[in-house]
Amino acid sequence: MSKRSAPSFVVIPEFRVRPQVRTPFLYAALDDAHHSLADESGCRRFDVVCPEEAKDTVLFYEVYDDRAAFDAHLQTRHLKRFQAAMKALEVEETVVRFAALENG
Repeated sequence: MSKRSAPSFVVIPEFRVRPQVRTPFLYAALDDAHHSLADESGCRRFDVVCPEEAKDTVLFYEVYDDRAAFDAHLQTRHLKRFQAAMKALEVEETVVRFAALENG
């Protein structure tokens, strides 16, 4: 019988991105994703997703060990850099969903 581990903490933010700032926004998003995975032991996954049917939408799919790992992410330099780019590019974060990902 396998031992079930605790649920992971999932964060799914959604952004509205105007076409003229899409490329610099994606550059900043991918920098944040790269450093989250490389520099944060509690970050398990960080995908930047561009839905085909919504050209002005970018989603992140982030998985952390737990809420504490996500809270630590909120304090990182790379997130502050991303937030500054988001503000400069006038990108709107429209929805943030939080969920538990059951492992087992």
